Amino acid sequence: MADLDTAGKVAGIVGTIAGVAGLGVSTHALKQPGTDGGATRSGLAWPESDPPPGLVNLPPQPSPSQFVGREEVLDRLDDTQEGPGGMVVHAVHGLGGIGKSTLAAHWATTRATDYYPIWWISADSPAALKAGLAALATALQPALSDEMSLDLEALQERAVQWLAAHHGWLVILDDVNDPDDIRWLLARVRGRPGGVRRNKRPRGRSRYRRRSSGRFLITSRTTGWRGLATAVPVDVLDQAEAVDLLNRILNTGSSREVDGADELCEKLGGLPLAIEQAAAYIVDAGITPRIYSGMLASYTDEMLGQGAEGTATERTIARIWHVTQKRMTDEPLTATILRVLAWYAPDAIPRTLLDGIADPPALTHAVGRLAAYSMLATEHNTLNMHPLVQTVARTPNCQDPYRQPHDIEDARILATTQLTNALPAHLNTATDWPTWRALLPHIAALADHAPPDTRAAATARLLAQTASFLQDQSAVVLATAYLERTLTGGQRLGEDHPATLTSGNNLASDYWEAVDLGWAVPVFERTLADSRRVFGEDDPVTLTSRNNLAGAYHAAGDLERAVPLYQQTLTDRERLLGEDHPATLTSRSNLAGAYLASGDLGRAIPLFEGAFTDSRRVLGDQHPLTEVVRDTLAAIRGT
Repeated sequence: MADLDTAGKVAGIVGTIAGVAGLGVSTHALKQPGTDGGATRSGLAWPESDPPPGLVNLPPQPSPSQFVGREEVLDRLDDTQEGPGGMVVHAVHGLGGIGKSTLAAHWATTRATDYYPIWWISADSPAALKAGLAALATALQPALSDEMSLDLEALQERAVQWLAAHHGWLVILDDVNDPDDIRWLLARVRGRPGGVRRNKRPRGRSRYRRRSSGRFLITSRTTGWRGLATAVPVDVLDQAEAVDLLNRILNTGSSREVDGADELCEKLGGLPLAIEQAAAYIVDAGITPRIYSGMLASYTDEMLGQGAEGTATERTIARIWHVTQKRMTDEPLTATILRVLAWYAPDAIPRTLLDGIADPPALTHAVGRLAAYSMLATEHNTLNMHPLVQTVARTPNCQDPYRQPHDIEDARILATTQLTNALPAHLNTATDWPTWRALLPHIAALADHAPPDTRAAATARLLAQTASFLQDQSAVVLATAYLERTLTGGQRLGEDHPATLTSGNNLASDYWEAVDLGWAVPVFERTLADSRRVFGEDDPVTLTSRNNLAGAYHAAGDLERAVPLYQQTLTDRERLLGEDHPATLTSRSNLAGAYLASGDLGRAIPLFEGAFTDSRRVLGDQHPLTEVVRDTLAAIRGT
């Protein structure tokens, strides 16, 4: 459906009525729905005849061979259980681009053979609905074209009266924006005042099953249909169905290369419109799905904002969701939350990540509004978003008022702050591990999506804390990746920033744990030099850096450089921290180990004995340092 403004859409439909039926449309004020709308004034009695033949106006649609899946939804639409007033009303709802209109048209074409007439109305506004009903009235009674006194409101009233007085018809109300826009129509048709006529079956159509009214099939992005219609949610295609749809379109008329089809469909998240848009582009450009995937990654906004040659701009993914956002512009908080959530992983986003952005009632309302427009799905404590919705929401576009670069950057910073604030206070407390693990996918997503060269402080702090937890959990590879990112971000904060120096120490330690001493030693050397320059020789950061570098030399077998650094560190820690400080005890044990490795038992054993006595007294028998020193002494004496 084209994204015309309401006035343009109504003018187009009314122009069609006037052109086909020769109807002169009055421009005087229209009456409210539910009045006689001029039907009595016209002097024309409502016809008792059945509808003329050929009264089906379904929009053009893809070949049935290009329709995949949806069997469960189609089966639900086959249900003819009547609601209040003896009328069947289904509301097919879901995310923009998920294929609601295509599904409705497919069902009407292939499975609604018991209905006649079948009339499609674009109903995204009250004015568009009025124009569609007026067009139905003129199609039902061509003689109305000779009645020049009937205005749009009167024609709408004629259509409503006819629907209330007949049965066996199917009216599809496409893209209803607000359930309240059609509430009056459903009430009027359900509450018909007179008897019920049975439409005469057109030649060639199957016999009608007897029913006391007609049927409305609604498509909508909104979910608020309780009490009005039987809601039928539509979800994305599963991976196999998505690949099947892509291949069907690509193979139309020729055998085409389908390299990368699985990867592309996974990126597109099973969204039918995105798959159709990509397939049309691939066919026109003569490329493969894999090439399209690469272009999508590098030029996201361009690829989602344009289709193949001849594709209406309004029928692209970016434009479809632009329309949805436009409908929510009266509440800026809603747009802010959408942009913040776009930086997290798509599934199981903790609601707590929104705490503090606004007061709880405002947050609840904003989340509910996004859910009502199918921009996210809510569960008890978590939220889910389609990954492509997130991609569009976090991709800046200066031409789109809802994706201005400064708004998206502010949302990224806010998303980072919310994640940092949600981190548990402790790394190694088992009761906090579930919270850490719930947040890790969202930290990973933010790290993947955030540009590495913008406002690094908040991101570096978040990744450094996360890396510490991962180190504690022995996830060395991922911790190292985060620390590398932290170090890079810290360098943009300045080489002398404490976060930069801390990140350097942590990163080198991770390399060491991963037995990658070739990487660890240069990082330790650089960090020690920077710590000396920034903090001086006696600062605890410098002492830690010196001890770590000595340990790296030791592990690499370079005892000539390790021993002097251990000696200097022990002397300084005894002077600055005292002989019983845990760091001093660690230095004493480290130096003893270096003497042992060099074969100097005369200096190693007394140091180990002193370290063991002091560790037992200060730290206790069960402390890891005490146990290590005790085991080392036992091994030496055993030899």
